[in-house]
Amino acid sequence: MTDQVPVDGPVVAVDADEWRDPRRSPARRAAALIPLMSLEEKVAQLVGVWVGADASGDGVAPHQTDLVDGTPEWDAVIRHGLGQLTRPFGTAPVDPVRGARSLAASQAQIVAASRFGIPAQVHEECLTGFAAWRATVYPSPLSWGATFDPELVREMAGRIGRSLRAAGVHQGLAPVLDVTRDYRWGRTEETIGEDPYLVGTVGAAYVRGLEQAGVVATLKHFAGYSTSRGGRNLAPAQLGPRELADVILPPFEMALRLGGARSVMNSYAEIDGVPVAADERLLTGLLRDEWGFTGTVVADYFAVRFLQTLHGVAAGGADAARLALTAGIDVELPSVDAYGPPLVSAVRSGAVDEALVDRALHRVLTQKIELGLLDDGWQPLPADVDQLRLDDERGRDVALRLAREGVVLLRNEAALLPLTVHQRIALVGPVADDPLAMLGCYSFPLHVGVRHPEHGLGVEIPSLRDCLGRLFPRLTHVPGCAVTGEDTSGIPAAAAAAAAADVCVLAVGDRAGLFGRGTSGEGCDATDLRLPGVQAELVRAVLATGTPVVLVLLTGRPYALGAEYDRAGAVVQAFFPGQRGGQALAEVLAGLVNPSGRLPVSVPRDAGGLPGTYLSPPLGRRSQVSSVDPTPAFPFGHGLSYTTFEWAAAGVCGAGTQPGEPAAWPVDGEVSVHVTVRNTGSRAGTEVVQLYLHDPVAQTTRPVVRLIGFARVPLQPGEAARVSFEVPADLTSFTGVDGRRVVEPGDVELRLARSSAEVVAALPLRLVGVEREVGHHRRLQPSVRVEPATTLPHVA
Repeated sequence: MTDQVPVDGPVVAVDADEWRDPRRSPARRAAALIPLMSLEEKVAQLVGVWVGADASGDGVAPHQTDLVDGTPEWDAVIRHGLGQLTRPFGTAPVDPVRGARSLAASQAQIVAASRFGIPAQVHEECLTGFAAWRATVYPSPLSWGATFDPELVREMAGRIGRSLRAAGVHQGLAPVLDVTRDYRWGRTEETIGEDPYLVGTVGAAYVRGLEQAGVVATLKHFAGYSTSRGGRNLAPAQLGPRELADVILPPFEMALRLGGARSVMNSYAEIDGVPVAADERLLTGLLRDEWGFTGTVVADYFAVRFLQTLHGVAAGGADAARLALTAGIDVELPSVDAYGPPLVSAVRSGAVDEALVDRALHRVLTQKIELGLLDDGWQPLPADVDQLRLDDERGRDVALRLAREGVVLLRNEAALLPLTVHQRIALVGPVADDPLAMLGCYSFPLHVGVRHPEHGLGVEIPSLRDCLGRLFPRLTHVPGCAVTGEDTSGIPAAAAAAAAADVCVLAVGDRAGLFGRGTSGEGCDATDLRLPGVQAELVRAVLATGTPVVLVLLTGRPYALGAEYDRAGAVVQAFFPGQRGGQALAEVLAGLVNPSGRLPVSVPRDAGGLPGTYLSPPLGRRSQVSSVDPTPAFPFGHGLSYTTFEWAAAGVCGAGTQPGEPAAWPVDGEVSVHVTVRNTGSRAGTEVVQLYLHDPVAQTTRPVVRLIGFARVPLQPGEAARVSFEVPADLTSFTGVDGRRVVEPGDVELRLARSSAEVVAALPLRLVGVEREVGHHRRLQPSVRVEPATTLPHVA
């Protein structure tokens, strides 16, 4: 038996029996199955259903949440099959083993109800770990960015992926690749940073870890979500095509090409009046036709219906389904809605071409076949389910190492840190003894667990007070105030405790939450960058005592404290460092760990000088034409150590040059630059060598500097290493005046730097040749080598 079915390419003849044949390609098998399916069976594969696992382990019933009304009864939902199961572990606390058994029972029902025995693809959130009860909670993405350590992030993602797979989950809704543009945005904590190269490099590493574990990684949020006006969640995106192309899109390109992501989630944003969920040019023209993406595009939750209810570009559910399906959204999440009966009716009436349904269905079935869900012998119950543990010592070790590397020492006057055991220490501040201060909003304890306090946190999360108290016996604690609210009555006691101490550790920051239930997180946007509540008053009162102060910020975004940063003896920044964050912070403060984190975002000085990141052209910086000085208190890439490093012998290799002229760099070639770094201090430490591009004259305004490479360099005392970057000219490319991405001939500099503002060596080069257009297949990263160099005698 043969038939024909339109898929992404031309119409092809297929054998209907091929869909069962594992020797055929997944795309061929999917194409063979589609003609056998009824319209209702096809559409059923394009929707998810939001379920909750039954804690008894005896079965799964549909879980109705406050956000999902009108979902049909379970038997009706699965009658024609089902595309996805939404968050069976991430909706309510459930024991992992019982949850896996419940999920398997649900899958067995779905398979039995479907004529073709097609299981559902199961997805979960996994931004800071598997978002399930009793699962390891890792640091937030902004903390990943601070590590400048993609390999460790890949290791974390691999562990997350293996946990998901062991529980019967196939798809993870992570990573977030939005580039931070306005720190007031509540979801800043979910981003990796404000630089597209850092976001793309670290994000691609996360994708590799998840995909290598056999789990589909879903890139979020494609695209423009982080550019919302005023930093307000879902507000219209305020960006032009050049910013979209040069800042917002590159991390997605990197994660697709270097990471191999198989799914993309649309952004809620509207760009120039077109909601992304209805933007065919972006979701099909760019993503698929230009970039060659062949995976699935899934809707951010409720995004299809939002075309009607929030954006006002659709007249109803059928119209919203038409727009989204045409644009290129293959699966509606979280539950059956517009892609259910409204879409079926629209196809039958001729309002929607069934070929669009088949196009999406082919992608969905192909992915399910790739996952093995249509193979003979597939079993819904994972092997060794009774041994399932989502929080183990190896996972906690990775979480601890990430947390340690993500702590950033911003200031350390007169070597106030590390603390010493004989000191009388006052620990002050509202987040000092709060385990939840370590967690981002997409961690299970805050995302879900707060609604079920009777179940507890599920994992051990020691606070900063717990961990410091074990190291320093002469420790007193006074909170001083709450994270939010106007109550200042506790501030005098906190100031008194600080005055009586040799040193005060002042811990201030955020409490993550959702939609106004926190100071950071989804829907928890800020009007400015002042510390929440009365914490700024607490900071001023403690600083006024004259006691040396170590200011510790446990936050989801950078905050502007103005002159208070200069008055603190030491400043330490941590971005929601996860369940072992308290230990990591205590170890850094005690000197047991030498800090190596670097800022993934600038720390502004003025709470109202927004928006702005380090990626600014000259007039975005301090100038004589404005009275506002946007210079940050601490720049992107900044971070200190307890040891010292000497940089020397920076230079350019292998480039022809004339005496007195910049080294030549072909527009279609590469150049090698290098520097030798030595640890000249008395203890082991890690330097982060950063490589920036400076393009002084271009056909469009360019950032003064932008990151194009980096390397972590761990060194023992006296040890040295030579760091080399092989830099392709493609990394100088940008979107020119006519909208084409070009490598433009002319003078540039490669700057070896400790941060975006602390340049060690500026190496002049000249791009030679004719202007060259580059596209999606351009080189995206330099090659980096770190090799031992001549060591120095130990320096005390």
